[in-house]
Amino acid sequence: MKPRVLLRAIGAFALTLLLGACANGGVSAPTESPAGAYGVAVGGEGVAQGIPGLADGTPFRVIEDVKHDAVAVPVDPQRVVTLSEPTLDGALALGVRPVGSVNGRGQTTMPNYLLDKAEGIPAVGSVAQFNYEAIAALKPDLILTYASGGNNPETIEIMKQIAPVYFVGYAGAEWKTTFRNVANALNKAGQAEQELEKFDAYAQKVKDALYAAGYGEKTFSIVRWQGSNASLILKDLPPGMALETIGLRRPPAQDKEGRGHSEPISLENLADADADYMFFGTLGGSSASNPVAGGTADLSGAEQAYQEAQGVPGFRELNAYRDGHVILVDGSLWTSTGGPLLMTGIIEFVEKALL
Repeated sequence: MKPRVLLRAIGAFALTLLLGACANGGVSAPTESPAGAYGVAVGGEGVAQGIPGLADGTPFRVIEDVKHDAVAVPVDPQRVVTLSEPTLDGALALGVRPVGSVNGRGQTTMPNYLLDKAEGIPAVGSVAQFNYEAIAALKPDLILTYASGGNNPETIEIMKQIAPVYFVGYAGAEWKTTFRNVANALNKAGQAEQELEKFDAYAQKVKDALYAAGYGEKTFSIVRWQGSNASLILKDLPPGMALETIGLRRPPAQDKEGRGHSEPISLENLADADADYMFFGTLGGSSASNPVAGGTADLSGAEQAYQEAQGVPGFRELNAYRDGHVILVDGSLWTSTGGPLLMTGIIEFVEKALL
């Protein structure tokens, strides 16, 4: 990208960061081979000298991210910025409180399901658009990012001039793998395995109870409602993975993987949202064309969306509606993405709602 185009795309502040790095004689590592630039191979350790975000003398490790890029990260990160729900969720699950994060998808606050744990963490933008100046002002020593709307190559390069950037995963990736990548960057791999063992044991207990109660033969839909339109949460996103983990079957139209965050359906295909039971939520005013729109994602938002849905032709004819099996949920938990805290929260909700 040419400098003038870059200036228009990311602003004068970001350009200043790039130029400053160049003026310092190549302080930052070349994108293609940061490990070589620092004289440390992947898996090795060193002492920082001229690494953006790390004070000289800071011990660092060189690890590989999901793009197979070598990244020099501090051995003991102290000021972490997380730029997605999965990275914030994963950090909090490991007892690391970020110094900054992004608002939840379709929300004007930290993700609603994490509000109690993330209270007071400054926002540095949204999952689709980051505020570089706010990130830099926090003086992070590690930035954890994920495949969200704001993570284009130019954005990543700009943030590398602020602090080491570790890319943890992509939408649709197995959530445990993403969590393990977060833990690897934070040097807490052992603790992550302990958390996953606890999760697996809890999920198995709930699965056994659901089957004993006869829910193994039922089907369960996950619907994100926006205005007059429904979107389906399929198997490749964490909420879909959560239902699969506890053995709850999906209706045929949802028993598959998809592309992107959710799959919109037309009113003519509204029956694709039907099942024996429907978990029904919303993410405020956000949509595929406007992912950063603000709104309410909690149960009050679901209640409002449910009133709107009942006015849409065909919704009242769905079996889940006619049988009284539409279960309103927190959309930030049920129709978004996250990590072990989200997965545990979904299963806890199912346990309380059905058992």
